[in-house]
Amino acid sequence: MMESVFEQIVLHTGLTPRQIKSTLDLLKEGASIPFIARYRKERTQSLDEHQIRLIKSTSDLFEDLWNRKNFILDTLNEQGVLTSELKGKILEAKDMLTLEDLYLPFKKRRKTKADIAIENGLEPIAMRIIQKVKLNLDAELIPFIPTPYQSKIDALEGIKHIISDIINRDDELRLRLRNRIWNEGILVSKLSKGKENQAQKFKDYFKYHELVKKIPSHRYLAIRRGEEEKLLKVDVELNEIDFIEIIERKYFNDGSSKLSQIMKSAVEEAWSKMLFPSLVLQVNHRLKEKSDIAAIDVFGNNLRQILLEAPLGSKRILAIDPGFRSGCKVVCIDETGNLLNHFVIFPLEPVLEKSVSKEKLMSAINSYKILDIAIGDGTGGREVSAWLSEILESSNVNVHVVSESGASIYSASELAGSEFPELDLTFRGAISIGRRLMDPLSELIKIDPKSIGVGQYQHDVNQKILKDRLDQEIISCVNAVGVQVNTASVQLLSFVSGIGPTLAKNIVEYRDKNYEFKTKGELLNVPRFGQKAFEHSAGFLRVRDGKYPLDNTGVHPERYELVDAMAVSVNHTLEELISSKNFIQKIDLTKFISDSTNLDTLKDIINDISKPGLDPRGEIKLFSFDPTVKTINDIVQGMILPGIVLNITKFGAFIDIGIKESGLIHVSEMSAKFIEDPLKILSLRQKILVKVILVDYERKRIQLSIKDLDFKI
Repeated sequence: MMESVFEQIVLHTGLTPRQIKSTLDLLKEGASIPFIARYRKERTQSLDEHQIRLIKSTSDLFEDLWNRKNFILDTLNEQGVLTSELKGKILEAKDMLTLEDLYLPFKKRRKTKADIAIENGLEPIAMRIIQKVKLNLDAELIPFIPTPYQSKIDALEGIKHIISDIINRDDELRLRLRNRIWNEGILVSKLSKGKENQAQKFKDYFKYHELVKKIPSHRYLAIRRGEEEKLLKVDVELNEIDFIEIIERKYFNDGSSKLSQIMKSAVEEAWSKMLFPSLVLQVNHRLKEKSDIAAIDVFGNNLRQILLEAPLGSKRILAIDPGFRSGCKVVCIDETGNLLNHFVIFPLEPVLEKSVSKEKLMSAINSYKILDIAIGDGTGGREVSAWLSEILESSNVNVHVVSESGASIYSASELAGSEFPELDLTFRGAISIGRRLMDPLSELIKIDPKSIGVGQYQHDVNQKILKDRLDQEIISCVNAVGVQVNTASVQLLSFVSGIGPTLAKNIVEYRDKNYEFKTKGELLNVPRFGQKAFEHSAGFLRVRDGKYPLDNTGVHPERYELVDAMAVSVNHTLEELISSKNFIQKIDLTKFISDSTNLDTLKDIINDISKPGLDPRGEIKLFSFDPTVKTINDIVQGMILPGIVLNITKFGAFIDIGIKESGLIHVSEMSAKFIEDPLKILSLRQKILVKVILVDYERKRIQLSIKDLDFKI
């Protein structure tokens, strides 16, 4: 890597050169971010995943910048216009906008009026005017009349075009003006004429204005979408006189009145036709990038919370995909998620076969010894929950409301078709709902994370960056939880560090032919599973009830000898050590610190052997909505209601309170103190209590608050 790029990464991240070099070396070797963060602390001085991602993204950013610099330098060198001063400026450029401003005068473009005037020989006169050299303009123009120009007015117009073009290409001026637009410009949106009915969802932006530098990402993305749909007209307003004066102070000639008029006209043309449109475009580009980063960050954090939602675990489950006219699709699945039975019931209108539906449901519950029911939270879910509360009142069966976002995507997928080729799509959806209750992570990784509905404006942000971030979160979550190698699907195994789709398929095929793995070391018998794959993946894999107790922990096999030494140090066997926290607490970690093992690694090992096989996601909590609330008309101001956090954005959180319409807790209603990030207060799918502070029945909007509540359930 070029030395200058490395220096920029150090400055941008604030991390040490050693940390950055070690991390980049590990990434180059093919190590995943979770692997580096968890098992290579000694090399990185204990960087976490966020810091490692920052190094990677910053490296990519400055490598792209460096590659663009090299392209521009080569191009300018070929054109014979590369001076030492220009080369220095290009090499010192800190961002793409500055770099492109430097390249602008030399870019190939369509022939302009300024180019024609230059070809006609007017450039020397224009340059002398800019340089404030006194000259007799009438005498200077004589050689150009009547050819190539018919009059002095035509020739003066050509000079004006040249001066305007020179002003437009002034990189220092562009930077100054662009920064001022960012700091002083006001983004304004208005309703497009005759679009009031179609634009109701953008009503808040019919007469809207805000400083460019202060506009939140969600507002900018909403306004941008309204503009793209031609429902809003958007502009940037500013005091143009101030900007024109900045240009005039740099370029205005103090000579004759005629020269002053030319300069004034050239400045106004450069500003209105060139600088303002292009600089506003650049400012909008910067706003879009800034908004994308903020929105994608919300997506990533929300997805992580959903993936790490507590699982019910390996239990038999009855799952219901609710429906009215077409009935409720019911499936029974066993402890591994395999289908036991499926049928349809009609407990809701218009069929309303409550008695028959109850009989069929209770028969399945008793036959398969069901203790947990999963209900999809879509259409009809609220009504099915109410019906179940009636018929299961005296039983010990637990009812769980499960998000069904994206279940239909899975139902129609090639994967679902291969798993259940003879089964109707709706029953596949019910199976997915049941499996989500059993293990959200294992089931949700089967679908595109954008289908789960964990953010806003997902189609408006940079799709490549969004995909990369969501993929990173999935990989991080899968490896943070760990994967049982004897039960995991191909899809789940493919996200384990060092494995990927091909090896995941090979592992499952080997497992199917050779029964369960008894040790992690047996993975080396899997076709194409080499030492490097084992090094990167072994710590994240688990073997329950295997030959070695450490195989069911996050301790990497390369540290097994170290753990054995820890057991010896307290005069116990490994099995005794793992079975007793008291024995573990007696270990003096300082005795095991070395160049190859730092204290953070030792603490990780102690944490792993203290709770072998324990799922870090915690235990699932039971929850139910208020049975008296069935529609928005049942809601009144002042009510305290139970709810589930559906979505979290920078401006607030959307809450499911058991009806069709979600409520919104604005960030200002989360705490008496200023809250910069709602994710510091709430988490996705969290069960909470909310207070109704406003109901707009006409627009079907519900405003909620947790500011004065002990809201955690």
